[in-house]
Amino acid sequence: MTSRIRPRPKVVTLTDGAADRIKAIMARTGSNVIGVRVGVTNGGCAGMSYTMEYAEEHNPLDEVVEDKDVTILIDPAAVLFLLGTEMDYKVEQLSSGFTFSNPNETSACGCGESVSITPAALPPEFAAGTEPRKDA
Repeated sequence: MTSRIRPRPKVVTLTDGAADRIKAIMARTGSNVIGVRVGVTNGGCAGMSYTMEYAEEHNPLDEVVEDKDVTILIDPAAVLFLLGTEMDYKVEQLSSGFTFSNPNETSACGCGESVSITPAALPPEFAAGTEPRKDA
């Protein structure tokens, strides 16, 4: 009997625009940057804000996502808030920047700088005290 283990879904995915922009920015850093750290922080009028910064090291508990030749590091405390998020880079007439399409987002403030996010629910196979399901 052979067990099949379902591959883990990526916590965050990138559009081609986001991947291209991150590669361009990282190419100009000239330092020991290994990727981009993405997370959430408490604050803003809606309760939370997305964060992005250069990552120069991999922390032992980071969730590491490789997408379109870009490394994204996610703090373990942010994983359930970001699960299923697509990151894009948009250029508009008067502004440009990274945007997040997050299925866990329940509301956003009018200024667009902060959001309200409900953590994703864990599937039953990951509930406390149970082991992940192994399909036969």
